This record gives sequence, structure tokens and C-alpha cells, in this order.
Amino acid sequence: FLKVLSHIDSILQSPRAPPLIFRPSKGPVQNDNKENGQGCGFEHLPLTVEMWADQLIALKDLHRSLRRLSLELLPWNTKDPQDNRESIRVEDLQLIVDAILEELEHREKNSQRQSLQTLSAIVSHFQKLFDVNSLNGVYPRMNEVYIKLGEMTNAMRNLHELLELDSSAPPTVVVNTVGKLCDIINKNVTEQVQQLLGTQDIHSIINKLEEHECFFPPFQALIQDLLCLLEISNVDDILPAVQNLK
Repeated sequence: FLKVLSHIDSILQSPRAPPLIFRPSKGPVQNDNKENGQGCGFEHLPLTVEMWADQLIALKDLHRSLRRLSLELLPWNTKDPQDNRESIRVEDLQLIVDAILEELEHREKNSQRQSLQTLSAIVSHFQKLFDVNSLNGVYPRMNEVYIKLGEMTNAMRNLHELLELDSSAPPTVVVNTVGKLCDIINKNVTEQVQQLLGTQDIHSIINKLEEHECFFPPFQALIQDLLCLLEISNVDDILPAVQNLK
């Protein structure tokens, strides 16, 4: 028994052994401890061995947790060469961790590559939509589109208010409403012109305009001559000046 304890003690004191939490007592050794074999520097061994046993159990629990994490991240890697082993080594855990880290790095690289491809496709699509020949022209055209969009948004908002339309009305409704107003205005203007010229026939309106075009130039020339002869500048003074000549 003492030989076994000595062998364990030599293992604990070797450079490869982990730091001990429980150190041998430095106080005086009792006689009864000597008789039980615990006064020879081995009184710390039970606690240390017990601690190591707990750590081995915890190592199995850690291995089980890492396996579950590995199955979540690497579902295709279902085979574990350590499944049938009762003892778990740190190397086994390190292999699982390395596989997980490698997969995460691979996913990150793929994500970055996909992001660059997506951004490139977006820029190319923008160039096609807004006729941009070079990458240097993308930002100026974006600013131009943003300004035009703001102007159009303000114009549509003002039209909604002027036409008393709901703010959710689509542009087609706004255009149709403006078109109806234009038809109404054009119809009113036509009616007013017809009333002014005293005719309902478009051909009569054309004839009257032609008559006016034939009559007005000679009449205008006559008025100008009268103004010069009478030495006046106002048309309203023509009649009084003629009456004074009588």
C-alpha cells in the first residue's frame, strides 16, 4: 500500500503534474497518523485523488456538451471515435473544438464572399437602372436621385393637399384628378370663347378671327394717321379734336 502511495506521490510531484490544490500538512505529525501510513507525506493524496476523480467526471460532461455543440454546427459529422471509450482525453476535446473553430472560420469567409457578391450585384443593378457608366458616377447619381425623389415627394404632398385627396392616394389617382380638372377648365374656356364671339360653331369662330385679321391692320393704320394729323397721342381725344374742326 505504501508502495502505491509512494508511486502516486511521485506522480503528483513530477513536473508534468498539475499544480496541487491540497498540499501536505507542515505541522507536527500525530502518532496515530503514522500508524495509518498518513504521516509519511501522503495525507494530501485522498483529497487530491478525489479532486481528480471529480475533474474526470467533469471532463466527460464537457465532452458531452461539446459533442452536442458539434452536432448543431456540424450535423453531417455524426461519427465520434471516442463514443465507445470510457475515458476521455483532453486531446479528444481539443479535436472537437478545432473542428468547430474551423467550421466557424469557413462560414465567416463564405459570408464575407457572399456579401461582396451581393454588394457588387446591387451596384451593377443601380448602374443599369440609372445609366451610370463607371463606379465613380454611382455616388453623384445617388445624390441626384435622392434630390429628385425629395422634390417629387414634396410635389405629390402639395398636390394631395390642393386636390383634397387622402395622403395614401396613389400617383395614378392624382394624375386622373388633375386630368379631370384640365378637362373642366378647357371646357369652360371654350364656352367662354363661344359666348364672347357669339357663336357655337367652330367654323364661325375661325371665320370671325379671319375677318378680324383682315380688318384690324387697316383700322390700326387709320387710327395712327388720325393721331398724327390731329397731333394727339390718345385715341380717346380723336373725337373731340374732330368736333373742334367743325
